[in-house]
Amino acid sequence: MLFEDFASAQSVLLWSIFVLALIMGAVVNKTNFCTMGAVSDIVNIGDSGRMRAWFLAVAVAMLGVVIFEATGSASVDGTFPPYRGSTITYAENILGGIMFGIGMTFASGCGNKTLIRIGAGNLKSIFVLLIIGVIAYFMINPFPGTDITLMSALFYDWIRPMSLSLTGPSDLGSIVGGEENAGSMRTYIGAGLGILLLIIVFKSAEFRKEFDNIFAGIVIGGIILAAWYITSNIGVSLDGETFKLNAVVSGWDFIMDDGPGKPAAAAPWSTQSFTFINPMGQSLGYAASGFNYSLLTFGVMALAGVISGSFLWALISRSFRIEWFVDFKDFLMHAIGAVLMGFGGVLAVGCTVGQAITGTSTLAVGSMLSFAAIVFGSAMTMKVQYYKMCYEEEATLMKSIITALVDFRMLPSAMRKLEAI
Repeated sequence: MLFEDFASAQSVLLWSIFVLALIMGAVVNKTNFCTMGAVSDIVNIGDSGRMRAWFLAVAVAMLGVVIFEATGSASVDGTFPPYRGSTITYAENILGGIMFGIGMTFASGCGNKTLIRIGAGNLKSIFVLLIIGVIAYFMINPFPGTDITLMSALFYDWIRPMSLSLTGPSDLGSIVGGEENAGSMRTYIGAGLGILLLIIVFKSAEFRKEFDNIFAGIVIGGIILAAWYITSNIGVSLDGETFKLNAVVSGWDFIMDDGPGKPAAAAPWSTQSFTFINPMGQSLGYAASGFNYSLLTFGVMALAGVISGSFLWALISRSFRIEWFVDFKDFLMHAIGAVLMGFGGVLAVGCTVGQAITGTSTLAVGSMLSFAAIVFGSAMTMKVQYYKMCYEEEATLMKSIITALVDFRMLPSAMRKLEAI
């Protein structure tokens, strides 16, 4: 997809992402595709349907990336964020993932679900979005008049040393195959993991009858792939040379003769797919700037599209309902959850869509760590809440945590502090 000028390419990319996000919003609302709900169903009632839908989306995206890269149709190297970067920030992935998992449980949903709920009339989720947006923005951008970010002030000095620097990309194919065999190993490992996930997903006869879950998994995975394809292939042809959009922005003064319409940064025009925490910060910055066109990015259009799609489906299905906080405790839990999601989502470099589906489709080790940490953080929180609800004063926080770890077979049964329910 080559265009003769940057403005045309920019417009097509932004509107394509909006349409994809619109479809995502409508489908997620219709099918109740929810990653927190998937964890809740497993932990509380033993129902794996929505978890299998989540894994199906991962499998579709992963197998699609394998086909794209094996055929040269698209590449997910050099992405934004850099999923396959040469550094595995494992401490940030794990801590951020756990924080995000706890936060999404407190706030009644992950980043994507927050947008879906806004489209369906939930005013609580607007409050959650604003908090996440402020934290995500200042985790990356400095406070006015300073060079200090929340990341540099609170985390960088002590957590960044806990990372692993590699000589090459940090995806499984590169780690196993090395530089020479990275491509072939990505194909073998990606195909193997993707097929294994499909086997696990469709092994359940009950799941094979669940149209909504199957539909959601295929569509969400397909939308992730569509975004990868579009952003990897769109470019500008100038004077016989082809440039990717981020390259045009980086070399704007030379390539475009310092013409008007330059975006504020080059990185957001790199190859990418859907994620929702950093884009919440981008959207806040875009709105605060008075809707400066130079700050309009993939992420901003993704948020607008998901909310719009959810809103349209809510109108069609007549499910639009205005919701507000039940009481102060409800308000407080959502506020705490939003804060944890804001910090955790940036530390983990993504959310339940951005890391668990988009990032994992690249076979990035960091994405897989974040995925596991998000599920663990959410599942632990649900278990602790359950024990505290059932045993009330007897269930201290520590007793509930230890008992939950026993339930997950991470501690010996002799350490159990509360009777299983």
